[in-house]
Amino acid sequence: MNSASSNLTNNATAASGAVSPTAGTPATPVPAAASTPVTVTAASNATASAVPAVTASPTFSPLYQQIKALITQSLQSGEWKPGELIPSEVELAGRFKVSQGTVRKAIDELAAENLVMRRQGKGTFVSTHHEARAHFRFLRLVPDEGVPHYPESKFIEVKRVRAPADVARLMDLKSGDAVIFIKRVQYFDGVPTIVEELWLPGLIFKGLTAERLVEYKGPMYGLFETEFGTRMIRASEQIRAVCADAGAAQLLNIDLGTPLLSSERVSFTYGDKPVELRRGLYLTSRHHYQNELS
Repeated sequence: MNSASSNLTNNATAASGAVSPTAGTPATPVPAAASTPVTVTAASNATASAVPAVTASPTFSPLYQQIKALITQSLQSGEWKPGELIPSEVELAGRFKVSQGTVRKAIDELAAENLVMRRQGKGTFVSTHHEARAHFRFLRLVPDEGVPHYPESKFIEVKRVRAPADVARLMDLKSGDAVIFIKRVQYFDGVPTIVEELWLPGLIFKGLTAERLVEYKGPMYGLFETEFGTRMIRASEQIRAVCADAGAAQLLNIDLGTPLLSSERVSFTYGDKPVELRRGLYLTSRHHYQNELS
């Protein structure tokens, strides 16, 4: 098992001064992984792809796929906000001049991709990261015993920097573009368990500060959705095994060389646009990574 290197943070050149909510706490970099990655699908079984062009002829795709694309465009444009009730199948069928069965099939796929959520007797709603069940779509670390719950966060560093080349490539940015860099430690029942580094496009998340992150008590993706109009639809993740270096050992209060699970995840919004890069180290002495495959 190889030791994880720690060259990520040092490559980030600050575009302006760092804002640190934890005075005096060293910003130790999250180690990069050193072995061959295993690619998995995180967050959901969604196959959300770029919204296809909708033409007047159904030759290019089945009719329900065209209706699905039109509904997705309405979701993306904000016609129906997260958490809101969308029109009924009958209303949508009238709007698009298709059968109710065609609309139902389109909504079935959107529900399977977690873009909408059906509620018995109430209708279909736009999915939101504020839903209780949504909290764990992107958090796959669950306790070996007990009920899964959301961790508490301690923010080590929040600053605006220029995107390193590797970060820019993964986020479809230009090298040197402004990004928001966040480093935090997450605690389960008071035990430090996760060290994360996040990069967010500076243009989209302009105004995101350490103070706002500290005062917000809900899931981070809920904050992104509510205040920055950005909803995470799906994620692609690579995981591998590493050993804790000195920085990770200090932040997680573990011995040097302790086995850790390293992940690199890119999250996407509508149109398959990458809007977050997250690199984390997971301590799995009391937790395990869980993913459902189908």
